Amino acid sequence: MPNLLRSILAASLAVTSPAVAQDAPRLVLQLTVDAFRGDLPLRYYGKLGEGGLKYLLDSGLHYVDAHQCHANTETVVGHATLATGATPGVHGMIGNIWFDRTLDRVVYNVEDNASPLLGEGAGVNEDIEIDPTQAAAGTDGRSPRALLVTTFSDELSAATAGAAKVFGVSVKDRGAITMAGQSGKAFWFSKAANRFVTSSYYYDAYPDWVTAFNDADPTEPYRDNAWTLMHPQETYLFADRDDQSWETDVGGFGITFPHPYVTAQGAFDPLENPYFSTFLTLSPAGDELTAQFAKALIDAEGLGQDDVPDYLAVSFSSVDYVNHIFGPSSLEAEDTVYRLDQTLADFLAFIDERIGLDNVLIVLSADHGTTDAPGYLESVGIQTGLVAPDSWDPTEPIARIKERFGITGQLLAGYNHPYLNIAPEVLERPDLDLVALEAVIADELLSLPDVAFAIPSTAVEANLLPDTPIMNLIRNNHNPARSGNIYVVFKPGWFIADFDGLSVTSTHGSPWRGDTHVPILFAGPEITAQKVSRRVCTTAIASTLSALLRTARPNGASGEVLQEVFD
Repeated sequence: MPNLLRSILAASLAVTSPAVAQDAPRLVLQLTVDAFRGDLPLRYYGKLGEGGLKYLLDSGLHYVDAHQCHANTETVVGHATLATGATPGVHGMIGNIWFDRTLDRVVYNVEDNASPLLGEGAGVNEDIEIDPTQAAAGTDGRSPRALLVTTFSDELSAATAGAAKVFGVSVKDRGAITMAGQSGKAFWFSKAANRFVTSSYYYDAYPDWVTAFNDADPTEPYRDNAWTLMHPQETYLFADRDDQSWETDVGGFGITFPHPYVTAQGAFDPLENPYFSTFLTLSPAGDELTAQFAKALIDAEGLGQDDVPDYLAVSFSSVDYVNHIFGPSSLEAEDTVYRLDQTLADFLAFIDERIGLDNVLIVLSADHGTTDAPGYLESVGIQTGLVAPDSWDPTEPIARIKERFGITGQLLAGYNHPYLNIAPEVLERPDLDLVALEAVIADELLSLPDVAFAIPSTAVEANLLPDTPIMNLIRNNHNPARSGNIYVVFKPGWFIADFDGLSVTSTHGSPWRGDTHVPILFAGPEITAQKVSRRVCTTAIASTLSALLRTARPNGASGEVLQEVFD
């Protein structure tokens, strides 16, 4: 069958067929490895074990030039794109946080005052949270209500009259909630409570199996332990990089191996040590706990045990946390990949025993990549650096702009990555020339040495951006109701390393290739092993899953159907 005809047929099946395919897999397993830059699976291929990443790389379909095709490469943005097949401007998750003009405050992406967390003490522990964006939340309630479109899992549920079981699991709330969609159930790890939690959006009370899992305290084996290297140190690519000056020591976790889960100053019950659960997530232990919970879920909920296809999304967060603290080119990051590989091998073996891998369709990708630490890049001769907003003096430019536009009060509401926001009271002025004001502010930003682009939202909405790769990514990120006034892009490899007092070694969130590049791997029945080098977008995943199972596509999906999956 000619390729064009096959593509048309595959696409039409996703739209016109009213029933799930009769030969559908019993389980769709969508794996997301947070911050797993697209080159990393092959960088470490030679030391991977059997049955995990190497199994997917060897037996699966690997898109080696896959990208998140939007500009703000942050966690919730990427997860929502993987789940919906839509761009951020359509699914609405334009950043981990954004300034809500109706509330006149910054909001956290999955916060929901109407859906409080179940149980006492399960909220965000802001004092030690390694993810300061959560501090923006006005409530500990969580739900997918801010997601503006359906997910693949929603459409699977609709196509099966609700018979498909749909779950999302992660250390991060936004990693579980977005993938489970509006119709599924989501669980995530609470550092404050040292257990897996959910909200009243999903349940009135915890299922007995969740209570039993938490009561058994899966974190107990780590209490008298430390994170040590999986292999002899001399065998690692970064064997001589265990003490890099640019790495971050969080609460005594240290920058060299071994990393103790209970610090010397924590010689008491680890559960009273405020850093214990945080240390678990700053190491491969976070992924191991996630897989343990996912196993318990598979057994308790009976996933994959009948002819109705079920859906399980598991998002592994440790690579992201380790990259932030130690950098993606560090001994810690390398060991995290090897231990993730081991965790995946064990998890897939469990699924093979319970369901049979011949009955499981697996897709693995990442929500974003990661920028290397400036210190590391400079050590290999690549010039880069950190953005230092404290060195900027905006006093004179702001005074000049306010005088020109007759503004007497506050001009700006603040910078919430990646958007600079104009104060709501200024935007409410009936005589305001917003196009001119945004253009002037953008020009001032472009005079700063670290800024590569400053794009006014009015220019995006008027379709005035040039047709270039970076501008298209910024356009894809824009949502008129949520995006700020000026989209700021720093120079390649440059980033702000200090957010809300948290200093990080490396980060992500840019439209540059290191942050957009991710793997896409399909494996399972009828999938032919091959490597595909053409550039594809992660929006294609949801469309392709819909075509394979013959469900309707998510209602905001714009991605292509990946032809090679059907070959």
